[in-house]
Amino acid sequence: MVRVRIAPSPTGDPHVGTAYCALFNWAFARHHGGAFILRIEDTDRTRSTPESEQAIIESLRWLGLDWDEGPINEGAYGPYRQSERSEIYRTHVDKLIEKKAAYRCFCTPERLASMRAEQKKHKLQFGYDGCCRDLSDAEVEEKLGASLPHVVRLKIDKGATTSFKDEIRGDLSFENENVDDQILLKSDGFPTYHLANVVDDHLMEISHVIRAEEWISSTPKHVILYDAFGWDRPVFIHLPLLRNKDKSKISKRKNPTSLLYYREAGYLPQALLNFLSLMGWSTSDEEEVFTIERLAAEIEARHIHVGSPVFDLEKLDWLNGVYIRSLDVAQLADKVLEAGLGDLKIGRAEVEKVLPLVQERMKTLKVFADRADFFFSDVTTSADSFKKVKLPPAHIAQLLERIAPVIGEVGLGAADEVETRLRDLAAELEVKVGQLFMAVRIAVTGKSATPPLIESMAILGQSECIARMEKAAAMLME
Repeated sequence: MVRVRIAPSPTGDPHVGTAYCALFNWAFARHHGGAFILRIEDTDRTRSTPESEQAIIESLRWLGLDWDEGPINEGAYGPYRQSERSEIYRTHVDKLIEKKAAYRCFCTPERLASMRAEQKKHKLQFGYDGCCRDLSDAEVEEKLGASLPHVVRLKIDKGATTSFKDEIRGDLSFENENVDDQILLKSDGFPTYHLANVVDDHLMEISHVIRAEEWISSTPKHVILYDAFGWDRPVFIHLPLLRNKDKSKISKRKNPTSLLYYREAGYLPQALLNFLSLMGWSTSDEEEVFTIERLAAEIEARHIHVGSPVFDLEKLDWLNGVYIRSLDVAQLADKVLEAGLGDLKIGRAEVEKVLPLVQERMKTLKVFADRADFFFSDVTTSADSFKKVKLPPAHIAQLLERIAPVIGEVGLGAADEVETRLRDLAAELEVKVGQLFMAVRIAVTGKSATPPLIESMAILGQSECIARMEKAAAMLME
């Protein structure tokens, strides 16, 4: 049976890379009728927090990536928090020590700092120098009797080569002389990622390890551990890293990386998942808009890309707009209200009334409040507000004074008739049509870019539009 997992660390905001890996694990499990497991790697006691774990869980729920086993819905392979599995790790470390595949290291932080300084000084490769590798049993017992703090390290055969197969990258080999004697158990008795990862994956019967390519360099250590325990290796699949436009690894300095940001910024989960799917896979017909159900139906490991996908927010904005436009007004109103309206104090009826004008131009749910605020609040302008009209303030005031009676006469019921009358007025007053419409737009909405102007004015109402134009004209004449 296919069993896959994600194992995020609850040490901060949930990362978009976690969602990326979770998506492909979820799709792979669903494709093969297998199980998708959520495991919390909370062995970093100084940085792990319950709040961060809860944020991970809520983010995955928001995305709709349901897991079959995990901290909430315990299965037969729990517990699913590593902090609750400490005794399991210690037992397995003892087995490695008995097999001479691991050893206790009593080096102090001061000695290790001095060692690293020397390596840096002489431009040597960083790594443990093996000082405690060959301590005799008697020496180890003496140090243990003295209660000296220590860690447990993996004993790498430096003269060997470690090879493994990546399902999408082929056979990979690493010279062990370049593989560090990795710490497996810290001095506080908690495991490092490498030990806990391998032990948990084996005991939870993980069949495929699907993770980011940054873990390729760590895989030799994991393979050595599997072999030391005498366990079968899982299938390894390393997804391409998400990258900034300059091809550097995605980081919060150049792109928002927190899943919380995308939820709060008004992105739809379907759009974000579609976007993340495109980072590592493409449909057979090269369609860019598709559901994760299609991803799950069609995904095969050999079709996962190995390139360097660019995390392009403009592409995400475009996709989000596509999904927003696919919703009917009632569905979109639900999403907009859920995302929040900022300072706007309006209800569902007002949202639904204005949405048809705003929907076509919405890239995120949060855009609604920015685009629609003038419908529900007073508008204040200044002479600088009218710079795009490219006419003197007094001239603009005269235009507005002439436009107001036309609106009063013709009303706002027929958009075509209003537009025709305003165009005729522009010709009569010898100004460009664009200048006249821009003057009206700014006076009525306070913005130079808005939903369709005449339709917006119809919602505002004739008297309100005239009052706003008169107010702007008076201000421009001061």
